[in-house]
Amino acid sequence: ADLVLLDIMLPGVNGYEICRRMREEGIDTPVIMLTARGEEADKVRGLDIGADDYLTKPVGILELMARIRAGLRRSDSGNSGPTGELLEFGKAHIDFGRFEALVDEQPVHLSPKEFGILKLLWERAGKAVSRADILQQVWGYDVYPTTRTVDTHVADLRAKLEEDPADPQHILTVHGTGYRLAL
Repeated sequence: ADLVLLDIMLPGVNGYEICRRMREEGIDTPVIMLTARGEEADKVRGLDIGADDYLTKPVGILELMARIRAGLRRSDSGNSGPTGELLEFGKAHIDFGRFEALVDEQPVHLSPKEFGILKLLWERAGKAVSRADILQQVWGYDVYPTTRTVDTHVADLRAKLEEDPADPQHILTVHGTGYRLAL
């Protein structure tokens, strides 16, 4: 996640506890607490356990968006360079660590699932990856979408990243099996 917007009073769980666990596990994603609890002690507790900002409801949408932008800026300032997880093919440049994709130096939006598929194909570059493997690795064990789901996501990736999606040169179909990334 780029940023977490967290309420303290969630059904069955405490937002303070979620934030504390995130920090204990080394997750440094920016956290903004958004809650009806506006006492100074609540704010101090939230910030002390690792929240980056604390807003009391009700809050105006413009202020909320400004705080989100500020949190993202602070987060990005420590990650300005490439991560070492760079994939380049054709006119596409993908930085998996920053979840950024460029084609002809222009930003291209890829969904988390599209990034997941592309990263899996990259990790196994040159080898066929079955639809079942993609479903298991990208969607997880407890989710079973149809294989058309994979095909649809791959078609979307080709449309965004290949110079000619109808004649792909990099994200290739392995008939009867799945897909392969050719670099």
